[in-house]
Amino acid sequence: MGLRLFNTMGRAVQEFVPITPGFVGFYGCGPTVYNYAHIGNLRAYVFLDVLDRTLLHLGYKKKHVMNITDIGHLSGDDDSGEDKMLKSANERHQSVLEVAQFYTDAFFRDMDALNITRPDIVCKATEHVDDMIALIKRIEANGHTYMAGGNLYYDVSTYADYGKLAHLNLDDLKAGARVGVDENKRNPYDFVLWFTKSKFEHQALVWESPWGRGYPGWHIECSAMSMKYLGEQFDIHTGGIDHIPVHHTNEIAQSEGATGKKWVNYWLHNEFLVIAKDKVDSASDEVQVATGVSATSANDSTKMSKSSGNFLTLQSLIDRGYDALDYRYFLLGAHYRSQVFFSWDAMKSAKNARHALVKRVAQIAEAANLANKSLALRDAARAYHDTFKAALENDLSTPQALSVLHSALKDARLAPEEVYALVKNMDSVLGLQLEACAERVRKESSTVIVSHDGDAEAQEIEALIAERAAAKKAKDFATADKIRNDLALRGIIITDTVQGTVWKRSTP
Repeated sequence: MGLRLFNTMGRAVQEFVPITPGFVGFYGCGPTVYNYAHIGNLRAYVFLDVLDRTLLHLGYKKKHVMNITDIGHLSGDDDSGEDKMLKSANERHQSVLEVAQFYTDAFFRDMDALNITRPDIVCKATEHVDDMIALIKRIEANGHTYMAGGNLYYDVSTYADYGKLAHLNLDDLKAGARVGVDENKRNPYDFVLWFTKSKFEHQALVWESPWGRGYPGWHIECSAMSMKYLGEQFDIHTGGIDHIPVHHTNEIAQSEGATGKKWVNYWLHNEFLVIAKDKVDSASDEVQVATGVSATSANDSTKMSKSSGNFLTLQSLIDRGYDALDYRYFLLGAHYRSQVFFSWDAMKSAKNARHALVKRVAQIAEAANLANKSLALRDAARAYHDTFKAALENDLSTPQALSVLHSALKDARLAPEEVYALVKNMDSVLGLQLEACAERVRKESSTVIVSHDGDAEAQEIEALIAERAAAKKAKDFATADKIRNDLALRGIIITDTVQGTVWKRSTP
């Protein structure tokens, strides 16, 4: 059927048709480097990586561009609040650029640990101010701006389609807006394209411009840098759902206000990672301090946020004995457009399931003739390949894709060589480094047990039960039911009790 993606512009799954056949240009909003990325932030980049890998898997050539925001980003998306970069620099007693480089390096260490492919182009905002100024001039020339209080504003009333991405009605917005947020604005939803000294008297990074010595607004950087590397029209723009009502809405207004034509064809947004407070509270006090979360009620939960102090870093997970790939596996178990509820129980289940997967791949590798480089997949194996591809084409459904992989690993009809070939093919998208991890398991064990007798089978069953529990938490009941049915076919009966899931062998 071909690739189909949920386009936020239109709120529907649509057939993907690139502007240039066979080539995809896409832009993903990158980090503001004033602090460590939290694991909620990192969900966006695992999603981006799946998109990147899927496009290659489906035979597209692509150019993936990502920004690094190292110029002041105000704590309020609506041009209010503190400058995050300047605030962090003052706290660390370092320059803004020193802080930016420190957290940029930390971000890419997390990316590498999660096996996230580096974008084709990574562009720093500080290195593209001239491009921003040039774009602002075009916007100004088209009559979309005004000066007030020393700042240059975008007048949203001059752009008829303002709010189309977020389904906002400008008249309703005006009626319900709070007065006095910024007295210089003609409309509360106007936004700054260029700040001068009127905003911060001691701004660390400033540049000369036609509107005075100052610095660009946050929104303009993404428009300017994406156009520089992808052209005035490109295929895909991604980001978190929190970017829809302000940042991406403003990006569209200023970009299309400059060019007079449609800017981006497909908008993809990932959902939040949410802390289930009651689940986190059941862990140690140390974790509550690290997350900034305390228990309230069993149904309470909150979005992970640096501004509230409510966040966990990837290193926090590693310090508790998890591999970064355990977290990647955890994220792949949910669709990118679904909220993911984080808890230590869910992480433990993901860890057990990934370890069982790696052990099974190691067993397959031991049994396979890996020297056979000209293997042709038979019909049964080819069907798994096609089903996996269909899962990806179905709006990047990684839960379905993972399920296909697990099913192939258990299918006795397939030769070990076929299974191993499927693993390599599927993992080129899943990015779990299964081949390398399985090789480490083989080296660490003097004997790889292939049979399901004794303790080895018991460990495998426990891992499958953990995988089923993770699927149920993610509301992937199809996968959970399949695991139960597969175990039943092997003569293993599982029962859910108040104390947990127990299993026994059925009597002949």
